[in-house]
Amino acid sequence: MEGKGSQPTLSQQEAFARIRLLRSPNIGPISYRQLIARFGSAAAALDALPDLASRGRGPYRPASADSIEREVMAVRAAGARYLFHDQSDYPALLGELDSAPPILTCRGHLALASAPCVALVGARNASAAAVKLARDFAAALAEAGFTLVSGLARGIDGAAHEGALPQTIGVIASGIDIAYPPQHAALQERIAGEGLLVAEQPPGTEPRGRHFPSRNRIIAGLASGTLVVEAAPQSGSLITARLAGEAGREVMAIPGSPLDARSLGCNQLIRDGAVLVQTPDEVIELLVSFTGAPRSRFRVADSPGAFDYAELARLDWGEARADFSHDIAHLLTNAPVAIDELVRQSQATPAEVHMALLELELAGELVREADGTVRRA
Repeated sequence: MEGKGSQPTLSQQEAFARIRLLRSPNIGPISYRQLIARFGSAAAALDALPDLASRGRGPYRPASADSIEREVMAVRAAGARYLFHDQSDYPALLGELDSAPPILTCRGHLALASAPCVALVGARNASAAAVKLARDFAAALAEAGFTLVSGLARGIDGAAHEGALPQTIGVIASGIDIAYPPQHAALQERIAGEGLLVAEQPPGTEPRGRHFPSRNRIIAGLASGTLVVEAAPQSGSLITARLAGEAGREVMAIPGSPLDARSLGCNQLIRDGAVLVQTPDEVIELLVSFTGAPRSRFRVADSPGAFDYAELARLDWGEARADFSHDIAHLLTNAPVAIDELVRQSQATPAEVHMALLELELAGELVREADGTVRRA
């Protein structure tokens, strides 16, 4: 497997260790990347896990090798493949996210993710007019050379996929071998055969509530812009739009009648700074000229707070680490707080704070929110 840029070829042993590391308890995308940066390889990180998680209530047990062997067999049986974050065909825009999935499972044509992508999302219980509009927009955008990204849900998502086929990517909240919703099983299989199907969860995983926001960040991360066709307030589509805005991508919405509750979410997005669009040509104009500086004013990403994980490899994490991790834990409450604020209050280096947070997360004492903040578990 060829890595991105100057990355060396990934051996089967290291690939297996990476899957095992990511499937181990209390490890998410950020802690996974920090562990790789700190120890240089997944194999070395696995060896260090029990000591790093020693603050926990019991002994730490990484994912078993047997469970990973079963997972690898299930991925192969599904006709899928693994895609690692540093491989050359990993989608570049998705890789820009701090929380980008370190490992994906995929079926279909990966080249679609390298083409210009636009996400199209909306209500599950969409109106007939909105479903037709989504299908027509998707067809026009696909004809213009864009890959349509959506989540295979009922309503707007399904219409977007149908209109764009075969130039479409379906991002699912389940394992790569689980069809959800069941009524889209045929559509999901067609996307896997003609387009691209992507999953973050291990095979065999049934979708749960917490998986859908994670799926939404992938949808937003793959695309240079997200278009919301019809959505109620506080819907999953608005979460996708917010994540797109926080990633510094274009956020667009089609306005609707204030008398229809299914249009209130789009109208709210426009009021909050999303770009009002009414034709596919307006979407194309926005995205063809997209340079990384969105014209929408909807939750533009903040640049402060970036941290180079390579600093963790140079950190001298000595005997005082337990006391320092305790001090950081003392600063945490159930209310999310920015890591920069913890650095400021602890008067420690960013590397020391990130390493302490990593230990607390492995011990099950810390939760990372989607916006990069942290809180006590």
